[in-house]
Amino acid sequence: METRDQLIRRIREKARLMRKHSLDMALVAGSNGAHLGPGYSMMEIMAALYFGVMKHDPKNPQWEERDRFVLSKGHGVLGYYTALAEAGYFGTELLKTFETTDSFLAGHPSLNMQYGIEVTTGSLGQGISLAAGMALAAKTDRKKHVVYCYLGDGECNEGMVWEAAMSASHFGLDNLVAIVDRNLLQSDGIGRDIMYLGDMAGKWRSFGWETAEIDGHDVGEIIDALHYRSRPVNKPYAVIARTVKGKGVSFFENDNKWHHFKLNQELYDAAMRELQEEE
Repeated sequence: METRDQLIRRIREKARLMRKHSLDMALVAGSNGAHLGPGYSMMEIMAALYFGVMKHDPKNPQWEERDRFVLSKGHGVLGYYTALAEAGYFGTELLKTFETTDSFLAGHPSLNMQYGIEVTTGSLGQGISLAAGMALAAKTDRKKHVVYCYLGDGECNEGMVWEAAMSASHFGLDNLVAIVDRNLLQSDGIGRDIMYLGDMAGKWRSFGWETAEIDGHDVGEIIDALHYRSRPVNKPYAVIARTVKGKGVSFFENDNKWHHFKLNQELYDAAMRELQEEE
């Protein structure tokens, strides 16, 4: 049986591999560019979900009892596709078709159950509404699976997020887990200058959610917060994850030009050297 320390090491290694795969994807994307900053802030959480938390089966993507995942911040596909590939939903070689003609790996996720993509997302705020509906349907049908929804903190400027939050609390959706990527930046700049959200956890609590606040790059904290024993009864659960945009490559980190940027060979080589130094 795998120990906690072994699990943490395995998840960290998956996150490192996912960051390397993402560089390959961004290089292939070329002039289309890629959302490296938002993708890199997600890696430890996505690795924890797919390799330590969620019930799922890559060999049977439509398994009735699987947990569901919704990427509400749809531009974070580098963290999503690489997790799916490492988990075995498709070969990692397909990652190098990212944003190319006829590839199913578009710049935002599009429903494709064959490859483990549950829903189409991209328009910010809609994913949490979809997730709440999925959780309500499961609860109505007395299903036991959990719906995990990953949001950006800038996305929480959208009113639809709070309508979904209010509904989820009203219906007692204790099978819904929202994970908020609190990296404090968004496409247009510093989040607090665009729309100050103040106490993020307090806002979710005010809508009737149980909350936890964690370091979104500390694998131990992530798996503890997302463990089934941490979830409340008759209330939805929001995990506020403090993250660093672009985490893992020094010149990506907290530099908002990497929200969406074109990666050339020179920058690719420099970033890859940093990731390889971690091995």
